[in-house]
Amino acid sequence: MGMYLALWEVAESKIPLDPKERGEGWALLMSLVRQDIEKGLVKSWGAFVGEAKGYCVWEGGEVEVMVAAQQYVPYVKFKVHPVATENQVNEEIKALRG
Repeated sequence: MGMYLALWEVAESKIPLDPKERGEGWALLMSLVRQDIEKGLVKSWGAFVGEAKGYCVWEGGEVEVMVAAQQYVPYVKFKVHPVATENQVNEEIKALRG
């Protein structure tokens, strides 16, 4: 099981001008986030204050993460980075040192 840092950004062309419609869209997206948190896939989630972007940390297999990201398309774009844990980095260092 891997860990992935995903930087997300809402596609500006998909954001409604009407505040009520915008609120409905955000509510739908946040319900998907809540489901992923309850499933244990999302370990941390946050929005950058004043922006239509933020981050989340997914923990799971590659296919599981890819499927999770696809549920937000075409409204949200992601840049996903696999993350190594402290233990994994220490294992790398141990291997380098012989």
